[in-house]
Amino acid sequence: MTMGQQELSSGQEGSVASHETSQPQRIKFKRLDKTAKHIMNILDNEAVDKVQTEREIPDIRPGYIVELKVEVPENKRRTSIIKGIVIARRNAGLNTTFRLRRLAAGVGVESVFPLYSPNIKEMKVVDKKKVRRAKLYYLRDRMNPLKK
Repeated sequence: MTMGQQELSSGQEGSVASHETSQPQRIKFKRLDKTAKHIMNILDNEAVDKVQTEREIPDIRPGYIVELKVEVPENKRRTSIIKGIVIARRNAGLNTTFRLRRLAAGVGVESVFPLYSPNIKEMKVVDKKKVRRAKLYYLRDRMNPLKK
């Protein structure tokens, strides 16, 4: 190679290098669906942390007797106190729910509440029953599981 050819080749390399640095480097994803799930998990965890810093959320497990102050959206906002036993819990990040069973006018009533709902103003664990199951659906057949 002569001196002129070396200058041309080095000049071409310099222009290519400057062209590459002006554009941001592309990230290659093998599977886009896994990346989207990862991003959603990060956002979900951040939302859960934000809610937990705003208010205290106790550890609620099946077998716990819980008292809730729930804001009921009707014409006017009013709070009602609900006391019952937790018979199930479904862990799903920000969409975590628990199923509460209580007696209302002698009839068993089950309600599903989102754990991080803004309508739940206060949660208090009244008592803890010892259970060996994750889902206490068998309490539906019992008359009153809240009594000792």
